[in-house]
Amino acid sequence: MKKASTPQAAPEVLVLENPIKEKEFTLATPKHSKSKMGLFDFLTQEIAIDLGTANTLIIHNDKIVVDEPSIVAIDRMTGKVIAVGRQAMMMHGKTHENIKTIRPLKDGVIADFDAAEHMIRGMIKMINPGRKFFQPSLKMVICIPSGITEVEKRAVRDSAEHAGAKEVYLIHEPMAAAIGIGIDVEEPMGNMIIDIGGGTSEIAVIALGGIVCDQSIRVAGDGFTMDIWDYMRRQHNILIGERSAEMIKIEVGSALPELDNAPVDYAVHGRDLMTGIPKEITVSYSEIAHALDKSISKIEEAILKALEMTPPELSADIYRTGIYLTGGGALLRGLDKRLAMKTKLPVHVAEDPLRAVVRGTGIALKNIERFKFLIP
Repeated sequence: MKKASTPQAAPEVLVLENPIKEKEFTLATPKHSKSKMGLFDFLTQEIAIDLGTANTLIIHNDKIVVDEPSIVAIDRMTGKVIAVGRQAMMMHGKTHENIKTIRPLKDGVIADFDAAEHMIRGMIKMINPGRKFFQPSLKMVICIPSGITEVEKRAVRDSAEHAGAKEVYLIHEPMAAAIGIGIDVEEPMGNMIIDIGGGTSEIAVIALGGIVCDQSIRVAGDGFTMDIWDYMRRQHNILIGERSAEMIKIEVGSALPELDNAPVDYAVHGRDLMTGIPKEITVSYSEIAHALDKSISKIEEAILKALEMTPPELSADIYRTGIYLTGGGALLRGLDKRLAMKTKLPVHVAEDPLRAVVRGTGIALKNIERFKFLIP
């Protein structure tokens, strides 16, 4: 296989039974990227943003420069932003009455317009913290859920423009995820992408540079966290915080009650609902699999619905290529096996599923002229 000469490492793809064709590695090659090295290049800054419910990632100059939780901490008295990202996350659930933490995105869309604007602005400042006098004009590509309404789309665009963007392009998340894992989206070949993020799960069949059929459901990582929180309260009579529930999901989260390489039991600390005294209990992965069962079933139903809507020629392609799993939800233990059992199709987990969408958005940024599916 010829190795394309790239200015960055070629987007790495799954090393599973379905090797991706050589042509598909050429998306990020210099042949396509039309970077005009001009005299006034420093006046414009090109950035790609994956504005997620749980995490926001920013690519600048082919590098991921920001990877922070989507959260801001605001002083209630003055309305000023105290912290953005990781620092604000440390405060989440631990604040006093003068500080409030806000997650500006809910279910993949902007729920708090002002907080979203503050967050985008704060994260753009992280790219070049030293620069205070001169702010370059920004050209952005931002990814959005495929099931988003026109009003929600407008909110994303307005937030970006208020944060200093001169040009804003939008790209649908499944499309960005497909590009990010190295699929040639412009080929007459059907590929099914499942992107399980924080707020939404996006299921899409992609061919010829467009989404043929898609399902976008508001059951994803945040839903899993709430399921765990609820289970601990009902089953163990213990009240835990959102961050603790998230940690349980990361440490012992599972989609199957029986795994080959099982994680060790995890110690959870919270408040006893009977006595009000802090206490510790241990939970196993099979308990969490039981807690997440309903939500995962909803995702399975949406996948089957998307497969039913797929034109027969593309169904034949999907049978050969299988299903690609991206997003933070793809890291849930046993999820690929469970979906493979349900659909009877091979399920491939992307190599770095958390960053697949932002990598694809970064490639789209370099190919704005060429990719017709970007929404100007």
